Amino acid sequence: MPIPDSTVNTIGGGSDIETTPINGFSGISSPHNLNISLLLIVIYHVFSDISPLGIDGCNSRFHSVDTLEGCSVTFRELTTDFDLEVDVLIVGAGGCGLVAAIAADAAGASVAIAEKQSCLSGNTALSSGSIPAAGSRLQRAAGIEDSPERFAKDILQVSGPHDAEHLTNCLAQLSAELVEWLIDDAHVSLTLVTSYRHVGHSVARLHSPPSRTGQELLRDLEAEAGRRGIPIALGQPVRELIVRGGVVCGAIVDGDRGSVSRIGARAVILATNGFGAAPDLIAKYCPTAQAAAYGGAPGSTGEALIWGAALGAATGNLEAFQGHAGLALRSGALMTWTVAERGGIVINGGGQRIGDETCGYSALASTELAHEGPFYMVYSAQIEADVAAGQPEFAQVAEIGDVFCADDAASLAKQIGVPEAALRDALAQSADDGANDPHGRRAWGFGPLKAPYRATEVHPALFHTQGGLAVDTRARVLRKDGEPIRGLYAGGGAATGISGRRGSDGYVSGNGLLSALGLGLIAGREAARHAAEQSVALRTKVNHDIQQGEMT
Repeated sequence: MPIPDSTVNTIGGGSDIETTPINGFSGISSPHNLNISLLLIVIYHVFSDISPLGIDGCNSRFHSVDTLEGCSVTFRELTTDFDLEVDVLIVGAGGCGLVAAIAADAAGASVAIAEKQSCLSGNTALSSGSIPAAGSRLQRAAGIEDSPERFAKDILQVSGPHDAEHLTNCLAQLSAELVEWLIDDAHVSLTLVTSYRHVGHSVARLHSPPSRTGQELLRDLEAEAGRRGIPIALGQPVRELIVRGGVVCGAIVDGDRGSVSRIGARAVILATNGFGAAPDLIAKYCPTAQAAAYGGAPGSTGEALIWGAALGAATGNLEAFQGHAGLALRSGALMTWTVAERGGIVINGGGQRIGDETCGYSALASTELAHEGPFYMVYSAQIEADVAAGQPEFAQVAEIGDVFCADDAASLAKQIGVPEAALRDALAQSADDGANDPHGRRAWGFGPLKAPYRATEVHPALFHTQGGLAVDTRARVLRKDGEPIRGLYAGGGAATGISGRRGSDGYVSGNGLLSALGLGLIAGREAARHAAEQSVALRTKVNHDIQQGEMT
């Protein structure tokens, strides 16, 4: 088989390789940053009979394989060469994908990111940007004693037994290093949150951007990727994974105006988030979340789950999800749970409280799903002012008119349409020390709720799924027999989460970002190491073939 012309020009070295923009991957040469001039000759032979793995409707043919309900995955021959080759290809440019890219680049790998959305978004951007870590230098500076063991115990106490307890321990051990790596190497602005600590954490361990927004976290990561020259192709979804002999070695990417790029890679990292925006997958795997409004990123449509299943990947905790009991009905904003922790309550349309609000926003979402709405978060003007001062996004809820304001209980009851007597009784419960609270609440923040009052209509929401592909502590996707699928890594919502086996009760604040950024860091490092090992193997083969006279 003749060597394609595109590889011949690289034999003399990289100095005369021209940079060719490919489907938005401008700034990458084809090949990019490859130091072995003969490497592409070997890559061409190694991948000459690769097959892509994709979803029906993508011009795939031959050997149809039934996978997830409603989906069929097909295999076909790929007869054309790669348009671009990198060490590590990352699918998804959210928090997980960006961290993975930065980590892989720092380890010396050539990296590219394909993102199907037209802008950086994902659930990281929708979050508060809070990353839990135990034993960080920020905690030590604040005089807070913490340890990975204590952190893991806190998480497991809430989550209960589940399919990824190895990840709970691994991520707890990594957490301090993760936060300090983000600050020192990725140049992310993080501060220790000491003004509140959400349910499940026995000490203050949430590290968040100064604005307390995931958008700031994502902007910092994007800026670092830009400084490193890591290309991000926006609006260019991965259509198929390219697989040869069970080894993942690239992807087919849809580009502008119907163009297609075939990207070769020694490792592929799935950072595509979960399947919260795929109603069919929710109905099959996470049915308890069906009645919840979806408040997560629109791009979470389950591609990783579908591709992984076709490759025989194991899955775990598919019935678990992060819920939120405070999706503001009018604006779609998420009410920070600090409002409840300061003493706010949640009532139903009858004016009655439905549970212990301090169980957390995710756990209370399950309670709301078990009751009839509407629901209202009721709090005081004092709480509103305090929380707005520290969390600017909450202040916007009031600014856009998503708050009922009243000088007394009678006026508030009339505005939101609940029985006045029931509302007064609910408000009176906050004056109790907790010993007689019908729902067992013990912590009341600022104490009894006092006028003037505020209320926001809320709805239970599914924020993101917490189940996905089974991965080991090296972020390698595992088959059902426990063996890794070579060349394939996953993190964040694409991987099995650490929030219990089912429902939303097992979620601890920050679990999502801990999994996304922690597994992203691990996957980036491991994928880069795998790519380097492959390079050594290919170099050895080149030298051997030359010595044997097989490459002429």
